[in-house]
Amino acid sequence: MKIVIDTNIIASAIFFGGKPGELVRLLMQDKLEVYVSPEIIEEYQATVSELKARYPGKNLRTALPWIISKCTLVEPGSDIHICRDPDDDKFLDCAVDGGCVLITTGDKDLLSIEEYSGIKIVTVSEFFKNYWKE
Repeated sequence: MKIVIDTNIIASAIFFGGKPGELVRLLMQDKLEVYVSPEIIEEYQATVSELKARYPGKNLRTALPWIISKCTLVEPGSDIHICRDPDDDKFLDCAVDGGCVLITTGDKDLLSIEEYSGIKIVTVSEFFKNYWKE
């Protein structure tokens, strides 16, 4: 299954585990194809750096470079402008150009779209409830 994972899910997986951690574990076990763009990687790195500074000494669940190494890099050609928060359009660009079937996120702006060009936009809980069958 080809998906895009929003930054808030990656950060939650690294710092707190839970359902986001389970999702990242599927990536680590090569059970999911996760797509990223250079812009998304930059956002992942900036957010994780900010959280490391905010939570010094926090025991991390997994390392971001390892997560990124398991992802497929896409150079987006799309230039989508539909999100209430324009900074979120990069996730749609990546999903469209990567031929993904869904985006997992906790971002209300993205979730409010629900679906774009056949790509479902869902929470991690919805992903496990409705899309992950193993």
